[in-house]
This record gives sequence, structure tokens and C-alpha cells, in this order.
Amino acid sequence: MIVPMKKVSIITQSKDADSAVKALRSLGLLHVEHQQTPKGKDISSLHEDITLANTAINILKTQSPSQETSTAVVQEALTNWEFTARHIIDLQKRLEQLDEYSRNLSLKINQWELWGDFDPQAIKVLEDKNVYIWLYQIPVKEIKNLPPGIIVKRLSTASGIANCVIISYGKTNIPFKEVALPKIGLEKMRDRLSEDLQVMNSMSEEIRKSARYREAFIRVKKDLEKELEFHEALRGMGQSGDLSYLTGYAPFDKVELVSAEAKTERWGIVISEPSADDNVPVLLRNPRWVSIISPIFKFLEILPGYRELDISLPFLIFFGIFFGMLIGDAGYGLVYFLFTLWAHKEAKRKNRQTGRFFLFYVLSLCAIIWGLLTGTFFGQEWFLKAGYRPLAPVLNDPKGIQRFCFFLGALHLSIAHSWRAVLKIPSLGALADVGWICILWSAFFIARALILGDTFPLFGKWMIISGIFLVILFTNLQKNILKTISEGLGTLALSLMNNFTDVVSYIRLFAVGLAGVKIADAFNAMAAMVGWGNVFAAALAALIAIIGNTLGLILGPVSVLVHGVRLNVLEFSGHANISWSGGVYKPLKE
Repeated sequence: MIVPMKKVSIITQSKDADSAVKALRSLGLLHVEHQQTPKGKDISSLHEDITLANTAINILKTQSPSQETSTAVVQEALTNWEFTARHIIDLQKRLEQLDEYSRNLSLKINQWELWGDFDPQAIKVLEDKNVYIWLYQIPVKEIKNLPPGIIVKRLSTASGIANCVIISYGKTNIPFKEVALPKIGLEKMRDRLSEDLQVMNSMSEEIRKSARYREAFIRVKKDLEKELEFHEALRGMGQSGDLSYLTGYAPFDKVELVSAEAKTERWGIVISEPSADDNVPVLLRNPRWVSIISPIFKFLEILPGYRELDISLPFLIFFGIFFGMLIGDAGYGLVYFLFTLWAHKEAKRKNRQTGRFFLFYVLSLCAIIWGLLTGTFFGQEWFLKAGYRPLAPVLNDPKGIQRFCFFLGALHLSIAHSWRAVLKIPSLGALADVGWICILWSAFFIARALILGDTFPLFGKWMIISGIFLVILFTNLQKNILKTISEGLGTLALSLMNNFTDVVSYIRLFAVGLAGVKIADAFNAMAAMVGWGNVFAAALAALIAIIGNTLGLILGPVSVLVHGVRLNVLEFSGHANISWSGGVYKPLKE
């Protein structure tokens, strides 16, 4: 559920503003809403420090410590964390510059290897004695046409073009492409490259040794962010003469603690209900078994608005069903389950949070169950040929599974409208959502008739008529009957076709799931064609089967993110009138 919030305003003397914000921070309940844009040198300085720490963290993120060091050593090295961070950033910049220079130098070495090693400075010295040496690229067939009195030395040839050295007394004019002399010779280029690589290795090693500071930098960054949060709350307070005031939001069941703190600190306090214009933060509070869906919301960075529905439970139920259908393979589900089990143990060993793993256990079991229902285990054909009888053979019938997809779509979207209707009771506006439910199930029967060739039921037309009648009359009850009917017709015209396409869109569960199974079957068939007659054939067949199923294991979760999430976040949420406009409840706390 979305926890109801109370709007809280704290009033204090300006001289006590600092201590008031500290007291509220220690309480850790008030989500602060700034009354003015927080400004000040302290805020700018903290932003710069956070950027500095974050840059160092990003550099060290890809590194692994070269050796184990004690926490005491790390803390001692970070007594001046800014110096350490700037040193790491400077090393990284120099390393990137050297890396770019070395790549360019390598290209030049490859280019000048065709010409051989020479000293460009010696060539310039000869010019003072009226001896000129040029480098030219000349078509081989044109060499014989060069003017007399010059010496031509052909060094190499490629694609009919010769790299030539031209020697003459005095300047001469040759109508071919001249190659500019390098600044240093080939051998010196190689020496320079070798030196640069040694310096780069040294700098890379120093950065790698600094990777042991990453956790310390993360702690520094968190402390800085908390300090910034405090100063922004202080600088964002409203001012009126000698008084300062701060406004925010607290959960309805915790607001008494804020009130008690205000009484103790002798603040003025106003507690009220948030208005329709207030940007109220969202705090979701669900049973533990429902809140396992939270990692998906965090990953997608979405939250329902404060006055919208919390669809955590239906999202969890249907996302599990969609995951099972889109993966569609008990073997893949078993692999995901075992991988989750291993990752869970590793997280426990490293004392990391483990709550998110329970969602992956549930999703893996959904894939296993669906695979057992359809008789699919690393592909379907071989598993059925081996004698396994699927628990639900109807799910292997294309028409049967498409009917199920249409039914699932109509059911899923009907839940959204049913929920909205219940919330509107006792208002007659709930009947508009009843009308949309009738239209959705009419769309279900129409989809079956048009796509699968099923007979459209006789009561279907009455469902359509009833649905249209209810939507037109009860869409907007706050206006007169003529406006209500006109707006109802407008809403109907825009949404009637959308309801049909939304129900039909659930057929993607059949199409994508079938594609995954067919890919596994195709690779398994190729492996069977290779055969198992000898060691080499068996190894090749196993490799083909592994590649094919690995492809399925990787593409499966991608299809879930694209299609499984979409059906919840777009189709269902659209019918439930959820815009995902909520902001996270972030109380000021230590």
C-alpha cells in the first residue's frame, strides 16, 4: 500500500535553524520540501567534493586490489582523501593521454617500417651541403620516366606503388606524392614506445594498488551526500523576519513523533493533509512476500503517484506468469534457480543485502512450472520424444495457448478496471469502469473470432452495447447530461480500438515464448545431425547444443524486460490510470 502522508511545517527562530535541522535529521522522519533554491558556498563546495569522490570511485570501479591490506592502512592513506582522489584522477588522465599517444606512435611505426630506419636530422644537415634526399610514393611503371641526374632507390612496393628515396644535388621537381619526413627515426620511435609502455604499466599498477581505497571513497561520498542534504535543508528554509520555517512530509503513523520533538524543542508546528497541488513523496509498505517485487521498481526507477494505486501485488503475480511463459523452459528455469542460489550464497559470504534474490527464486520456479506444464526442458522436441508427458497438453496447441493469452489479457486489464470501480463506490462513476470491463471481454471474444476462427457468442453483442451505454453515461458525472454524453462518446471513440489492441497484444507471450523454444529445438536438431558416433562428433554436438541453449538463456531475460514489463507498466497501468509519476520518500536522516 501507499502510506498516507501528513504535511508538516516547522517554525523556529532563525538563530536556532541549524539546531532545528540537526534535530529533525536525528529523528529521520521528515521528507523536506525546499521553500527556496538552496544556495551557498558550502553547497557548491560539497557538490565539487562529491564529484571528485565519485570520479575516483568510477576509476577504481574496474580495478581489483593488487594485494590485501588492512583497514587501518587504508584509513591512514585517506586522511587526506582529496589529495588521494586528485592523484588517482591525474594518473588516469595521464594514462589516457599516453595510451592515445602510444596508439598513434604504433601506427607511425607500422607506416615507417616500409621505409626503414634513418635519421631525419642527418637528412636536414645534408641539405646545407646542397645534397637533397626526398621520400616519394611513385607508381612502379613511372619510375623509368623520372628526370636524369637523380638517384632513385626503391625500398618497398605495395599495390603497384613503390616507396622510393630520391637523391639529387640541388632541388628538383618530381610530379608525384612526396612523403613528409618524420620528426624522429624508426629506432627512436620504438624506444619511445617502449618507454611509454613502461610508464603506462607503472601508472596502471599504481591505480590498481589504489583500488583498495574504493570502499573508503564510497564511505566518504555517502558522508558528503548526507552533509549536502543537511545544508540544502538548512539553506532551503523559508524566511520571514527573524523566523525560519521548513515544510515536509511524514508518514501518518509517525507524525506524532515529529509533534513530540517540536514540543520538546519549542518549535511552532502545523500538521495538515496534503493538498491536490502538493508533490507528495511515495512510501510503499507491503507484506514481506509482496515487497519482493521492489527490485523491479528500483531497476526501472518507477513509482506510482501518491494518489494512484499501488499495483505491487498484481504486478508480482502477473510478472511471474509472464516470466514463465516467455522463458517457457524448465531447464532454463533450473539454471536461473541454481545461479540465483550461488549468487545468494556469495552475497551472504560478503555480508551484502540478499532480499532481492527471493524474487529471482520465484521467477525461476515460474519458468520451471511452465516448462513442466508444456513438456519443455532445454528444448521441447527431444524431451517429448524421450517419453515425458506434459502436465497441460493444451498449452502445446497453438490455438489453445493463443486463447489463453487473450484470456490472460482480458483478465489482467479487467482487474485494473475492477480496482478502479471499487475505489469509486458508492459513486455511480464506478459503472463507467464496469462498462470498460464489458468492452474488454467483448474484445476478447472478437479477437478469438477474428484471429482463431471461434464463434462469436450471442451475448457478446449485448456486452458491447451495455459497455458502450455505461461508458457514455457515467464517464463524467460532474457535468450536465449532454456534456457527459459528448465526453463519453469522445472517450469511447478514442479508447474502443485501444481496448481491442491491448487484449490482442498479450499474444506476444505466445509468439516470443514459442520463438525461444524453437531456437533451442533448432540447435538441438543440429547437434543431433552431427551425431555422437565418436569423441570429436560428440564434442561438436555438445558445443552446438550448449551455444544454442546459452543463447536462449541470455535472450530469455531480455524478452521478459521488453515484453513482460511492458504489459504491466504500459497496458495494465494505462487501464488502472497509473502514470508512474511518484517521487521516492527520502527523509532527512543521519
